Amino acid sequence: MRPIRLDLAGFTVFRDETTVDFTDADFFALVGPTGSGKSTVLDAICFALYGTVPRWGGTRGLANALAPSSTEARVRLVFESAGARYVATRVVRRDGRGNVKTAGAGLQLMPAGFDVTKLDTGLSPDDLGEVVAGTPAEMDAAVLEAVGLPYEQFTSCVVLPQGQFADFLHARPATRQQILVNLLGLGVYEAVQKKATERAGTAEAKLEAVDRVLAGLADTDDAALEAATARVDRMRELAEEVAAAVPEWESARSTARDAAAALAALDAELAVLGDVRAPTGVAEVAYAVTAARAGAEEAASTVTLAEEREEKLRGELAAAGDESALRLLLRAYADREKLADEAGAVHAAVTVAQAEHGTAVAALADARAAAARAATELEAAFRAHEEAKATDRAVALRAHLRDGDACPVCEQTIVRLPAVPPDSAVAAATAAGRVARAATEAAEAAVAERDAAARELDRVLVRARARADQLDSRLAELDAQLVGAAEPAVLRRELAEHARLRAALEDSAAAVRAGRDAARRARAAVDAAEERLRRAWRAFDTTRDGLARFGPPAPDREDVAAAWAALTVWADAETERRRAERAARAGAVAEAETASAAVRERVARVFVAAGLPATDDPVRDAAVAVERAEADLRRLVERRDQAAELRGQRAVHEREAQVARALAGHLRANNFERWLLAEALDLLVDGASAILRELSGDQYDLVHDKGEFFVVDHHDAGLRRGVRTLSGGETFQASLALALALSEQLAGMSTTAASLESIVLDEGFGTLDASTLDTVAATLENLAARGDRMVGVVTHVPALAERIPVRFEVRKDARSARIERTGR
Repeated sequence: MRPIRLDLAGFTVFRDETTVDFTDADFFALVGPTGSGKSTVLDAICFALYGTVPRWGGTRGLANALAPSSTEARVRLVFESAGARYVATRVVRRDGRGNVKTAGAGLQLMPAGFDVTKLDTGLSPDDLGEVVAGTPAEMDAAVLEAVGLPYEQFTSCVVLPQGQFADFLHARPATRQQILVNLLGLGVYEAVQKKATERAGTAEAKLEAVDRVLAGLADTDDAALEAATARVDRMRELAEEVAAAVPEWESARSTARDAAAALAALDAELAVLGDVRAPTGVAEVAYAVTAARAGAEEAASTVTLAEEREEKLRGELAAAGDESALRLLLRAYADREKLADEAGAVHAAVTVAQAEHGTAVAALADARAAAARAATELEAAFRAHEEAKATDRAVALRAHLRDGDACPVCEQTIVRLPAVPPDSAVAAATAAGRVARAATEAAEAAVAERDAAARELDRVLVRARARADQLDSRLAELDAQLVGAAEPAVLRRELAEHARLRAALEDSAAAVRAGRDAARRARAAVDAAEERLRRAWRAFDTTRDGLARFGPPAPDREDVAAAWAALTVWADAETERRRAERAARAGAVAEAETASAAVRERVARVFVAAGLPATDDPVRDAAVAVERAEADLRRLVERRDQAAELRGQRAVHEREAQVARALAGHLRANNFERWLLAEALDLLVDGASAILRELSGDQYDLVHDKGEFFVVDHHDAGLRRGVRTLSGGETFQASLALALALSEQLAGMSTTAASLESIVLDEGFGTLDASTLDTVAATLENLAARGDRMVGVVTHVPALAERIPVRFEVRKDARSARIERTGR
């Protein structure tokens, strides 16, 4: 298997779409810092082919395929194997519940000469070639056929895990033996031993089951077969004797059946004729119909009279006039009386309000005259005050000053204001002015008070006059309504007559309803009586129809009672006639049954002689006896054949149990496995020694002795050294030689044609010193120079990577890892 191209998207650290092109990369290195994703490239190759990765620990680690927070991962590998080119694809998705499952897997055989660069153009899967596998279940067998290696051998031959070949070189013999058992698949012999033990147990269980069945078939000897054959012959003779007696017996039985049928028919006729009886009360049915019809007519007449009286009262009530108009007139009389009283009171109030309003107007005029006089006196006092101030200016000026004020004349501060002289004219004028002002204010207040009273009385008078006008207008309307109207007493008498007629009408309506109810009940009684009459006739017709085969007389359709009486008399006569015939028919039945019983007894003796119980159906039971005897014979023959077949099976199971027990016993011992391991180790060391000579330039050979590995150094006179004394570079060469030889041995053990066209070493080289690293690099170059396979190395050591022509640099940032090809 040789990889050509690898496409990744969402696979572990490769979140973004990434392509690795291995075209012409015969010797390459995957380089980059630790944890950048170098080994993930090898994981993707394994996953595309086998659906799992060594580091995941099996298919249960499928969730590791998804990059963090990704919901889908895609891996596509184009590879060559045995000259054919394939493309393997796997898709993994995470569902809404967080479960990770394989959403798709397939393997296709690509057309010859297909250009892989076309994959970048977005080809559909149908363009990639023939579908070899289309589901995950089909992938295992398809990949095994294409690659030639199962998963365990692929990871030991093509992709070599880190450190495993060095561990194998230095392991103790017991540990190395277990590694060989695991890698070479020698554990299959233990599985064969367990399977042989299981098969031995299964064969012994089958042998025991066969013995139990054979024990139940012990009664299938020749004596039993002879007895069964004789039984068949006797039953056939019985069937022949019964067949000979059957015609006579059938004739006797037929005669007996016919006689019994004739007697039964006669008894049935007697039973039918004996049941002819007139129903109870049939004579009263017609009378009940007549009475019901008379009652219905009387009820109808009563209803008619009640309806006529009701119609008459309705006419009288209509002629009595409109009751509502009468009630309106009475209400108008009552309203006029009430409004007349209110109108008198309102008019009296208007008169009083007019008088009070005149008095208030006169008082207002007096108050206004007194106010005018007070105003005149106030004006005279003001003039006198002005004249006094002109006469005595000093006193007038002093009236506005206080101690401490500045004098308006000399602008000096007044320490003490002089008192006003008692005889000052200004003082007298000021006092007179105050009195005049007080009188004026009092007069004005009196005017305002009287003016308010006059206006209030005016409003009362207006309202009283408006109400008086309203009442007068309503009284006039009522007077107009009552013109020509009868007196209230007459109106009350007319209303009383209306009430009387209405009560009488209600009584008449109740009588009509009661009469109609009675008429309905009478009609229902008529219907019921007529239905009873119809049922009586239906019963008569049903009974007579049942007697039609006997020829009953024609009925009188006018009188049901007479019709029943005539039919009953006729049925009694027919019954007496048939009773006279019954004795003769009963004797014929007895005679026929006696003859049938004699034949039956003769047939019963034949059955008893054959060892069978007597039966009522000898023909059927004789045939059944023959069939049973023949079936018993067939079963006996089948059981004899089954016993013979089981004895053959017992011999086979016994032989299988012996062989399986012997094989399990041989494989249970360790000698066989030790011999196989010794042979495998010899072949492994021979192959590894040849590879080591080629890698070391014919310096070293690899040998083993009692499970331990040694190196023969031809540059040191064939010195034999233990592998634990080798330097780091020598150890790598020896380990690599063992790994390559082991991979070739595993490929030789494969059940298909393995194609070992590449090998990738995922080995940690960081612990090697410069000299050892140089030896390792030279060893890898020699391995690549052999030209029989692609060689790949996973390393983060720059000194080693620089010596490899093609390098794939793997880098990783916070989002995704990416790969860039450098070198030739």
